[in-house]
Amino acid sequence: MKLTTLKLSLKNNFFITTPIFYVNSQPHIGHLYTAVLADAQARWKTLKNEHGSVILATGTDEHGYKIQKKAALEKTKCLDFCNKISAQFRDLFDRSNIKYTDYIRTTEERHKNAVNHFWNSLNSKGYIYKSTYSGWYSVNDECFLSNEDIEEKLDPNGNKIKVSKESGHLVEYTSESNYMFRLTEFKKKLKEYLSNNIIIPKIYQENLYNQIESLEDLSVSRESFRVFWGIPVPGDSSQIIYVWLDALVNYLTVAGYPDKNKMAQTWPADVHIIGKDILRFHAIYWPSFLMAADLPLPKKILCHGHWLMNHKKMSKSIGNVVDPFEFLKKYTQDGVRYFLLREGVPSSDCNLNIENFTKYINVELANTLGNLYQRCLPFNKDLAYPSYDEIKNELNKLDMNLLESLDGLKKSCDQHFEVFNFYLGIQEIMSALRIANTLVQEYKPWDLIKSQNESDLKKIKKMLFLVYESLRVTGILLQPVVPDLTNDLLERLNVEPSERFYTNANVNFKSNDPKSIKKKESVLFKRL
Repeated sequence: MKLTTLKLSLKNNFFITTPIFYVNSQPHIGHLYTAVLADAQARWKTLKNEHGSVILATGTDEHGYKIQKKAALEKTKCLDFCNKISAQFRDLFDRSNIKYTDYIRTTEERHKNAVNHFWNSLNSKGYIYKSTYSGWYSVNDECFLSNEDIEEKLDPNGNKIKVSKESGHLVEYTSESNYMFRLTEFKKKLKEYLSNNIIIPKIYQENLYNQIESLEDLSVSRESFRVFWGIPVPGDSSQIIYVWLDALVNYLTVAGYPDKNKMAQTWPADVHIIGKDILRFHAIYWPSFLMAADLPLPKKILCHGHWLMNHKKMSKSIGNVVDPFEFLKKYTQDGVRYFLLREGVPSSDCNLNIENFTKYINVELANTLGNLYQRCLPFNKDLAYPSYDEIKNELNKLDMNLLESLDGLKKSCDQHFEVFNFYLGIQEIMSALRIANTLVQEYKPWDLIKSQNESDLKKIKKMLFLVYESLRVTGILLQPVVPDLTNDLLERLNVEPSERFYTNANVNFKSNDPKSIKKKESVLFKRL
């Protein structure tokens, strides 16, 4: 039975991936943003409960010349160096509540076996041949570039140098005996593949067509006397498999490749989440490799921009590099997640501004959300969570506007979250919570509580229903963004775990008995 047939009959999992992060340096805020985006999407898919399992894969890319060079500078073994940096990435993701299903490392035996099998598949199908290759090579990007991909610039000393147009990294002309992949055979198929709206957002897709036109066959190995830290070409230890071919196969490794039965449950990937600097590798090289191996192609590729610090590129020389570990300590796990998803716009570069960071956390999480819950406690000594039946005859037009807004909120969030525009969904959620806060101001419960008038007490009960339903619905929808905070909120509202799914994010108009909230008066989210 063919793999594609197995896939159609058995695939029920949703498979989402980050790139595996290169361990040549410590993790930065851009790495964390990618992981948070992926985690939020995985949690959203879990809330919608439409798939058998949601699989989130992340990990580290640990081969290549840059690793070899870094380890030598630190006078340590390559694997020891990889172990140290990979542990930092894992620690960052654990501290950020990234619920990955698989943390893959390219130095694992299961991955080496998958790469060897994949190489042999490409080779047996005639897509790999040996040749002497000459061209411009970027050590930093670990790839060969065509003449169209480079430009001439002056270095700080005024000397002319060649650099990559895309990354700005120095390139050098080199000639060596390599194995080549017949990339040029896939130009037409690549265009057909990309025409199916594979790239999200679409703004990143246009430049790919220009790159496809100028494609040349791709060098997929390096001479081992130059690069020894990697996976040897099967049957030829004088060559090391190209680090990007090695790295991209990680997605197949996680899916169980080459076991067809395991693959059939998970592959193809539903979405790869990547930064714009590695789009070429995922949207051109990767689908070409898969086509050559006769494997199904990824359904979507979510590409996002870079993070700037006060609209400037982060650089150690400027001194504006953000340490994500320090940010987590200062702004909390949920605070950092919230800001990245609230401020991050996948279609453009994002700006990290400390003033905005603090404002979003204090104004929206602490005040708009947290204080809405807190301010109602003094007027609810009985810890009541009124039912719709108890207050339905008291509702006015403003009340109904809020309830209708809440009832349509999950559909709006779904439209935004499905295409990774979490910031738009968050804006709509905060808008609904601001309306609820305004109603509290208008009802003035601090005055009503002094009255023994039955109509005034009914107004308080109605206000509590409106506030708690606002918090419950928005709390469910915000779970992918701030999981710990919303768990605390929903616990306080006495919402069972089985009632925290997408289908539950509606106003409860059903006739039922009154419920109660839990007695917990501590601050839901502290201001910074």
